[in-house]
Amino acid sequence: MKNPPTPLAAASALMLLSLAAGCGGSDKTTLGSGDYEVNTRPAFVAGTPVTLSYDGSGDDLLTAGLGRAGLAAAVGPALSATPTAAELRRLAIHTNYRAIVDTTAGGGYGTLYGPNVGVDGVAGTGDGKVAGTETIAYADDGSGRQNVTMMVQVPASFSAAAPCIVTATSSGSRGVYGAIGSAGEWGLKRGCAVAYTDKGTGSGVHDLQADTVNLIDGRRSAAVAAGGSANFRARLSEAERNAFITATPHRVAVKHAHSEQNPEKDWGAHTLQAVEFAFWVLNERFGATLPDGRRTKVVTPANTLVLASSVSNGAGAALAAAEQDSVGLIDGVAVSEPNVQLGAVAGTIQRGSLPAYSAGSRPLFDYFSYANLLQPCAALATAAAGSPFGYTGGTAFAAGNRCAALAGAGLVSGATTQARADDALARLLAYGWEPDANVLHASHWLFASTAIAVTYANTYGRFRVSDNVCGFSFAAVDGTAAPTAIAPGGLNGIFSLGNGVPPSAPIQVVWNDSVGGARNHAAATSPSTSTADFAYDGAACLRQLWTGTGANAARVQAGVAEVLRSANLRGKPALIVHGRSDTLIPVNFSSRPYVLRNQQVEGAASRLRYVEVTNAQHFDSFLPFPGYDTRFVPLHLYYIRAMDAMWEHLRNGTPLPASQVVRTTPRGGTPGAANALAAANVPPIAAAPAAGDRISVTNTTLSIPD
Repeated sequence: MKNPPTPLAAASALMLLSLAAGCGGSDKTTLGSGDYEVNTRPAFVAGTPVTLSYDGSGDDLLTAGLGRAGLAAAVGPALSATPTAAELRRLAIHTNYRAIVDTTAGGGYGTLYGPNVGVDGVAGTGDGKVAGTETIAYADDGSGRQNVTMMVQVPASFSAAAPCIVTATSSGSRGVYGAIGSAGEWGLKRGCAVAYTDKGTGSGVHDLQADTVNLIDGRRSAAVAAGGSANFRARLSEAERNAFITATPHRVAVKHAHSEQNPEKDWGAHTLQAVEFAFWVLNERFGATLPDGRRTKVVTPANTLVLASSVSNGAGAALAAAEQDSVGLIDGVAVSEPNVQLGAVAGTIQRGSLPAYSAGSRPLFDYFSYANLLQPCAALATAAAGSPFGYTGGTAFAAGNRCAALAGAGLVSGATTQARADDALARLLAYGWEPDANVLHASHWLFASTAIAVTYANTYGRFRVSDNVCGFSFAAVDGTAAPTAIAPGGLNGIFSLGNGVPPSAPIQVVWNDSVGGARNHAAATSPSTSTADFAYDGAACLRQLWTGTGANAARVQAGVAEVLRSANLRGKPALIVHGRSDTLIPVNFSSRPYVLRNQQVEGAASRLRYVEVTNAQHFDSFLPFPGYDTRFVPLHLYYIRAMDAMWEHLRNGTPLPASQVVRTTPRGGTPGAANALAAANVPPIAAAPAAGDRISVTNTTLSIPD
């Protein structure tokens, strides 16, 4: 455990004068018998940070004044015609909280987790509002093009005598409030400062037709007027922009896809910057005031518990930050379902009696470009019957056409649609997806696979929006699925409602090369097949960016190489939880090989633990949907438990639980009306798991019980 802060003794006027005299040209000064450092704003902070205070009643840090019931409301607070920053913040918190957490009472919200549930796990009757301050600023490299949003929330319960900081890097491609419902809530309840960052993805949308952009607080502005204050502006000259919208009207550029920064390579660095920013904010608040108005450093890495955390992409960023932390900022890591990619991993993953998996950590673009091809067909497989959002009518017809296109290209076998679908699913299983994910391929392709494949093709290759990679672009669409003008004010709420990866209303994924002209990719007809097959030709092109050897493929592959991690956590204690049924970031491609590689790199010095949860998947926000509700339990609850375990370990020396499988029980009942989640459905992480539940790892094999 770190040492508590040394309180500043009451200083005499003579001491302060002496201190002021010693400040010239140095950040270290002498006050009485001790040396004290002056709090200096980090060089990467661009512009002037803005701090607002929230009283915990009308408005607050966690719920934006909405309270527990307001966050659970299906419809968020309304925006005015020209929304203010406060309106956008309130709606952003409502949207982002619900994007992470199932807010239905039957799913455990308000009883097992939620703003009103205390750190002891006991549900209270209050709203869970948290008073405090919120400071926001950009981090930039001096180019004015990064403009990574950072934010520090300091709850009123924060104690400078026992300081703590929790990182809350956004999940997915979300904006700076993207982890408000996960690391944000957990840290605020513990009285910790929370260090957020959007990690360079965030809510930057450039409407190229209207030439408007987002500012740091979500408001829209003319791009020219915004200048360097824009969250993101596409790198196009005025002539290039005009030529582009003439050739392909109504298109938009999105920061994660089109910044040309490949921000994922810097997710760890951005997370560490957010921690540094948090230290500066805290010392501006709690440091002693010097005669010249500067503050001393009293909250330091030496006396502050820093817990790196978040979920999904934010979890991958936390692991990257721990790997890159060479100065000891971070004390421990607790994350859920991390998107983490490694280089070659030698060894085998053996789950019970299933065939051994030895392909290592597949890069995200590899498995998403593969899923984007096969999932529409695999969703029709016999073993996928009864899938939530399963295909019927026109979607089943187009999925059958996708099966035919795959068969024609030799990518699946079979003489009938059913045989081809069964083979497509078998190939996904052989590639590394778990059989527990069979029923989720339909919904994941519908909501995620194409969007992510298109976004990451662009970001890894550092393509400009005008490159139209594989014929894909982003635009609003009309009733015929063709690109159309965005309604006036149609993007006013994109900061609050958007997820950073279209489709995100009103923006859709468009395939420019469809027969008959550009269409929403799901309604597109491929020239090679002359059928409506969910833009098979575009999906095949995206796959070639991974398997091919052309110039564009080389650019994408080089970008992927920039984001690979080492699995060397520098001996830091770490706890990863992951749902076995995760279809978006499958365990075989991410957490499992990370655990194996960490053992190979750190050996006996490793302090990493891994908890795999049965009947849990990536999107807790899908749990209210019929078919999800009866089959799956909230992984969010195990994220909270992992955070609690790491807190107890760092604060009190409590041993971390051993690596294990936690066996849950689905809620059951009728799809759309599942039984209420009870404590018995979600047993705790065991301090000493039974032998049949233990996960073991050697230098060459990770063994996981069924």
